[in-house]
Amino acid sequence: MTFLDLVVGIHMALLLQPPKVVTLALTGASGAPYALRFLQCLIQAGCEVNILLSSAAQVVLATETDWQLPTDKQAQKAYFCERAGAQENQVRVYSKQQWMAPVASGSGAGDVMVICPCSMGSLSAIANGASDNLIERAADVHLKERRPLILVPREAPYNELHLEHMLKLTRMGALVMPASPGFYHHPQSVDDMVDFIVARMLDQLCLPQNMVPRWGADGA
Repeated sequence: MTFLDLVVGIHMALLLQPPKVVTLALTGASGAPYALRFLQCLIQAGCEVNILLSSAAQVVLATETDWQLPTDKQAQKAYFCERAGAQENQVRVYSKQQWMAPVASGSGAGDVMVICPCSMGSLSAIANGASDNLIERAADVHLKERRPLILVPREAPYNELHLEHMLKLTRMGALVMPASPGFYHHPQSVDDMVDFIVARMLDQLCLPQNMVPRWGADGA
């Protein structure tokens, strides 16, 4: 058995049951609608969610959606709760330099971390262990603790460095899931295409979803 086989085995074992606490990080790549839909699904599934936002992610949110986040973290928490239909204790929002946040340590990290969308800058920093902000540190914690880490990049085309970093992270045990929606479910809207990726993300977390039928179901 290779080291990669061992890491993958640990990853699968950790995801045999749905997570209770999910860390969701949003970085500066295009793809904010994926993250917001995913957040809504996590809330509906009863998960607690730690939200980490980069400065660029807040710009992308305002550009790609009608979400207008306030600057204060407590106000952001209230805003996320309202828009996602969450209970107050379901959502926590941390700033990128909040080093005392639980997610900065292996003793306080959640069950799984998802970075969606994941910019190539964040991908590079995580692959090389930069840990220059809370998002990068939290990802580093999940890698060192062998906890599931899912990265959802949205970039095209990929250059050689992008691909090298993806391979490097995959070998470390992370799961790289590019936001590449399929069409076999006959999407009728942009929301349907967003749901395709979010459904795959939920599948990885063993959380139920009925947005997209599984391959072969109902004669598909």
